Amino acid sequence: MDSLFCSDSTRQLGEEVIGSATDYQTYILVECPLPWVSNAFNSKWVPNNLQVLVEEVKQAKLPIKFLLIANDLTHKVEHTTLLIYEKQTGLSFGYIKHEFRLPHIEQVALFVKKWLWGKTPIYEIEPSVSRDILICTHGSHDKCCARYGNPFYFYATDTIANLNLENVRVWRSSHFGGHRFAPTAIDLPQGRYYGRLDEDSFQAILTRTGDVQRLKEVYRGWGILHPALQVLERDLMLNQGWNWFNYKVEGKILEQSLDNNTILGELTFATQSDSLYTYQAKLIKDNNKTVKVKGSCNATQSSVFVKYAVADLCLVSENVLTFSK
Repeated sequence: MDSLFCSDSTRQLGEEVIGSATDYQTYILVECPLPWVSNAFNSKWVPNNLQVLVEEVKQAKLPIKFLLIANDLTHKVEHTTLLIYEKQTGLSFGYIKHEFRLPHIEQVALFVKKWLWGKTPIYEIEPSVSRDILICTHGSHDKCCARYGNPFYFYATDTIANLNLENVRVWRSSHFGGHRFAPTAIDLPQGRYYGRLDEDSFQAILTRTGDVQRLKEVYRGWGILHPALQVLERDLMLNQGWNWFNYKVEGKILEQSLDNNTILGELTFATQSDSLYTYQAKLIKDNNKTVKVKGSCNATQSSVFVKYAVADLCLVSENVLTFSK
């Protein structure tokens, strides 16, 4: 059993993927040629000053996620793409994107430091791409991402080309969690996480067409929300359909028990017609779905992954937004 792939174990166990997205304030994505070692920023092409910066941010416990990215052109291009995604505040679609084209990866660390200090950076370009989809292929970190992530990256690349989606770009990515749900992906700038992707579900996500209910099997949650609120957001999404992806959303935790077994959550959303709805619900630990399983192929012991169920869902307010001129 120890040699089993962790993603195979969770499939057999029937673990739900919802509630496993990670909430970060900022994503900093650095284009870097492969291969990547298990600790990605110790890889051959990552300069020392960038390794130091990543470690400093980690030690300071800042809500910033550094990832390495690459695509089929990375080895050939004469520049380094740097993508910075910042979470929007209040009602939002997710993240705001900044794209930079730096002459060399050696410049990334100093550049990011200046950006974090609020200095206006150079090298920003007007992006021609409106969606960046990251697929974890970090096999040296977890073998599931090699076994399932690599083939899915090639499938995703072909699919985007076949559908002529010129505004969508797909990247290989270093580890961003949840490899027990491989193949796993993040869809930016919204910041939605997916896992156990297959061909049908991926095409539905790309085109936002077809049966929205199929997302129930693959939707890990929206990274701008607390994990318990991700379950509430998923249920509202399945109810509202694909239009949900065009709504601005904000979530709050109003109350929670000391043991976190019961949480009172609130989710507000604004539709395209500027109607504003606020729902509240109790999010209760679901003992039937909470699992104890190895979180990765390399894990030496199992971890408990708490799952929540939505109870007492109610609409608490409904308004039409008006803007003063």
